[in-house]
Amino acid sequence: MTNFPKNTPVTFDHHWMPFTANQDFAANPRLVERAEGMVYFTPEGDEILDMTAGLWCCNLGHGCKEIADAVRAQFDQLDFAPSFSFGHPLSFQLAERLAKLLPGDINTLFFANSGSEAVETAIKIAYAYHDARGQGGRKRIISRQRGYHGVNFAGVSLGGITANRKAFGQWLPVDHLSATHDLSLNAFSKGQPERGGEAMANELEALIRFHDPETIAAVIVEPIAGAGGVLLPPKGYLERLRELCSAHGILLIFDEVITGFGRTGKAFAAETFGVTPDIMTMAKGITSATVPMGAAACRDAIRDAVFETTAGMEFFHGYTYSAHPLACAASMACLDLYEKEDLFTRASGPVSDALQDMIASFKDLPRVIDTRGIGFIGAVEFEPLADKPGSIGGALLKACWQQGVMIRGLGDAIAISPPLIVEEAHINRFADGFRKAVHSVLG
Repeated sequence: MTNFPKNTPVTFDHHWMPFTANQDFAANPRLVERAEGMVYFTPEGDEILDMTAGLWCCNLGHGCKEIADAVRAQFDQLDFAPSFSFGHPLSFQLAERLAKLLPGDINTLFFANSGSEAVETAIKIAYAYHDARGQGGRKRIISRQRGYHGVNFAGVSLGGITANRKAFGQWLPVDHLSATHDLSLNAFSKGQPERGGEAMANELEALIRFHDPETIAAVIVEPIAGAGGVLLPPKGYLERLRELCSAHGILLIFDEVITGFGRTGKAFAAETFGVTPDIMTMAKGITSATVPMGAAACRDAIRDAVFETTAGMEFFHGYTYSAHPLACAASMACLDLYEKEDLFTRASGPVSDALQDMIASFKDLPRVIDTRGIGFIGAVEFEPLADKPGSIGGALLKACWQQGVMIRGLGDAIAISPPLIVEEAHINRFADGFRKAVHSVLG
């Protein structure tokens, strides 16, 4: 076993960090060296309460021995198996087990290595389905403003976050619905907002008429937009999207990379909101972020259409590390823990109620214009500073770090998404640190 040196000096000249102000980070680094349960530890030994589940992903917390044991055992048995024209039993066992969790007749999974790859796969599945049905002209995708669907060129095209699109452009035929965030209707909602959902969704009807339904392959939305600011769907919104897609032969895709695996009080947000899509993407919680993995899952009719009309290789798509044995082992161990601890329902119980009550209590803090959330996900939005719009979230991320708390900064909002093992004591600790951070930044 290799023993890595401890307390080795860190330089910042060679690692180009993702979605990070690298020069600012080098001047004021936030390093974590180990983690356990709900906390990270800095190299100096200070505790940092993880109220983000790493990056919306460590649903089981940190340092789960059961997952480590499963991955270690799998490594000893089979470290890698090629995924093109070869397989290993565990991938088929995992797919069967996940299919039993998914809603409706979503029973077939295609494994990837991240949410970005899962979205890319979902779009290609949609194209393959329409091609198989003789409707190859359906290539347009309808997405949503402030949506996030990863950072591959497909994901950037689909996404509705301005900075990502400005940096790299749009490479697919995509149009965008408006975001569901309307403070004039639903500010300070607890849980799913009450007003405007069907009217917002009816915007899709206008886009369908404008583009011609025969040109539209799919509509893709996050049930709850995460990176865009934790934007919940008002009641009736997802239901109306489902109706319109079904009426026009358009596939409905739910990007559940963030909402999947227990964050909303069910295994998937599709169940929480009672709407079944045609394709779902997942990642993050599928392995609790211990080994990279993602997947796109589709309804039986989609797979059948592609398989029945194609001879030989049905789908010209794949990744070297699809269904990697170590990732499969990690996922199986995670599913054991989710089931054993009944964690999929925990975000609909008293601890989640305490979290949402705490988030709502931040209404009295300086410049707060909205609080919102559901289950184990929430956000606080602030009135932008006139001279520095979009700066409050980043400033609070740094100030919370000084208070021993990890949050997400999203423009002039902050988001939290704690591991499913969070307790009320953690929530109280977070609230104390967050309030101090807000007052230090905004007075």
